[in-house]
Amino acid sequence: MPPTTASVPGPSVSSGSSVSSGSSVTARSSVSAGSSAAAPAGAAMAPRDIGLAVLIAAVWGLNFVLIHIGLETFPPLLFCALRFAVVAVPAVFFVGPPRVAWTWVAAVGCTLGVAKFGLLFLGMHAGMPAGLSSLVLQSQAVFTALFATVLLRERPTGQRTAGLAVAFGGIALAAADHGLGGPVGAFALVIAAAAFWGLSNVLTRKAAPADALRWMVWVSAVPPLPLLALSLLVEGPEADLRALAGVSAAGIGAIAYVGLVSTLFGFVAWSHLLRRYDASAVAPYSLLVPVFGMSSSWLLLGERFSALAGAAAVLVIAGIGLTALRADRSAALIRMLLRRPAAPAAEPPAPRG
Repeated sequence: MPPTTASVPGPSVSSGSSVSSGSSVTARSSVSAGSSAAAPAGAAMAPRDIGLAVLIAAVWGLNFVLIHIGLETFPPLLFCALRFAVVAVPAVFFVGPPRVAWTWVAAVGCTLGVAKFGLLFLGMHAGMPAGLSSLVLQSQAVFTALFATVLLRERPTGQRTAGLAVAFGGIALAAADHGLGGPVGAFALVIAAAAFWGLSNVLTRKAAPADALRWMVWVSAVPPLPLLALSLLVEGPEADLRALAGVSAAGIGAIAYVGLVSTLFGFVAWSHLLRRYDASAVAPYSLLVPVFGMSSSWLLLGERFSALAGAAAVLVIAGIGLTALRADRSAALIRMLLRRPAAPAAEPPAPRG
């Protein structure tokens, strides 16, 4: 679950992807004083960095499988609280203060950590498949654009509007497919999670954090206590204590992966790429997150996907791709795809004689 990219994708303290108009403010911000030098504007990504971008997408896609495994051990809200606790402690004691108003830290911590991830974990616990969750969650791009239009008075371009319409069509197709054989309530919970993710992207943009790692750590420090309180109220202290007493190696591994690998490694590495390159160059790689999410769910969990789900995935990825690419790059791509091969040169006449 990348943070948003043209909204930063990954873990917007998240662990997963996003390609909308969210927190681009962190695109070239510094995570540390020793950050690597940025490439010239418009520069192509180096092969090593392309490999890193693909690796991050794979980490975030596999994250949904690990969430599924963790939910077999822990109640969803308790699992979510533990996930953020692992990220925040002991990091908050070493990174220093967030350097933004505490109200922004609390607002994003609640919308992203409590609401977005809490609803996602509840939806998957209620029966939403891991692979489909990785796809449907990308509807955050639509919600980010809507919230940006209402709250920031941004006017999306025609290309972005068309891309969001295509992505929305894919989500509608996925909803129709899931409605034929899955719990509608679980699907609605994941859609609600995507909506809160979109709202958190806009709040992050308004907060304008200068240090992405410090911001992520402090935002992660907000959700554990509210989520733990909700878990005690909703899931009950008996269920929480039983899960903690009988925790398995798989459960511990799931917490470690979701918190440390997907969030800390994924977010820091993605921020490194966004410091070096234009967001429009990095953002399209987050489109691989649902590809890895659906394929890893198929390979490791035995999930099956219908032709309708496949068509929905194509529409969502294509639509979000339109929102991520700059108009000049998408036009160049279309010209390249439509260019006819040149006619072969005529052979010179054979010499006489």
